[in-house]
Amino acid sequence: MSPVVLGIETSCDETGVGIVRDGVLLADAIASSVDQHARYGGVVPEVAARAHLEAMVPTLDRALADARLRPADVDAVAVTAGPGLAGALLVGVAAAKAYALALGVPLYGVHHLEAHVAVDTLEHGPLPRPAMALLVSGGHSSLLAVPDLAREPVVSLGATVDDAAGEAFDKVARLLGLPFPGGPPIDRLAREGAATIPFPRGKAGDGTYDFSFSGLKTAVARWVEARRAAGEPVPVADVAASFQEAVADVLTAKAVTACRERGIDTLVVGGGVAANSRLRALAAARCEAAGITLRVPRPGLCTDNGAMVAALGGLRVAAGAPASELDLAASSSLPLSA
Repeated sequence: MSPVVLGIETSCDETGVGIVRDGVLLADAIASSVDQHARYGGVVPEVAARAHLEAMVPTLDRALADARLRPADVDAVAVTAGPGLAGALLVGVAAAKAYALALGVPLYGVHHLEAHVAVDTLEHGPLPRPAMALLVSGGHSSLLAVPDLAREPVVSLGATVDDAAGEAFDKVARLLGLPFPGGPPIDRLAREGAATIPFPRGKAGDGTYDFSFSGLKTAVARWVEARRAAGEPVPVADVAASFQEAVADVLTAKAVTACRERGIDTLVVGGGVAANSRLRALAAARCEAAGITLRVPRPGLCTDNGAMVAALGGLRVAAGAPASELDLAASSSLPLSA
């Protein structure tokens, strides 16, 4: 029988435990601490680490129960070793080491971004080689060339030079009086508005694959401040729609350009912001026009979860990749080549 791989994800504010066998997702248990961070308008690292400590064992037990498995049925343990919040990562890595040692099974430390790519295989099957990945979340806006997830390192072609897209969503939401996290409320509100405000497209057409959303965030703030100073009402839905359009425009344009210039005909979009309806729609339209196959996991698999870690761990186990040592370190700035 194919090996059962358990995956643990604790890079930010979600404690995720997933279980995969032969590319099939058996369980995906998540405990989120987002409500504990909402009062601060962002994730507090110390609060996140404490929440992981409290949630780890119950979440793992729930995953095993959902999969109808016993701990002894697990053949390998995979864990996010980085990047992420240092304290949060330490909780997951320590737990993974303990389970791997207690069960006498190999341990696989994986990269958070590579895991976001790997999760798509649970829904759409093996990735063609090579593929392109656009990963968009609160901490990352990255374009990655993906040769072979199991055997070759993913190559970073471009990344955010300041605010990531998800971070910009959170900050603009706060400016507009919307709750944290900002992605879902902006997405909902944007459907009632019109994208008529010409907000800037940072680094558009600059010849790189990098992203910048700090200037866009500032432009939105200045536009709203000017309306309020003049005593005019702020069309919140139009601001949300125009901001969202600017983000989706830059992300999809650069991703399609990278595919064309690199001769790659498959684009995977992942990360929490990949749940955004406008980003999905614009990516679908532009990929279809360019003859590019678009693969986007269902929204529940786009956010941080244990399933993505188990998926990548399963690919590594199937490929016979070497396991990590038990002195595996958690690294808040783990490079893709590690």
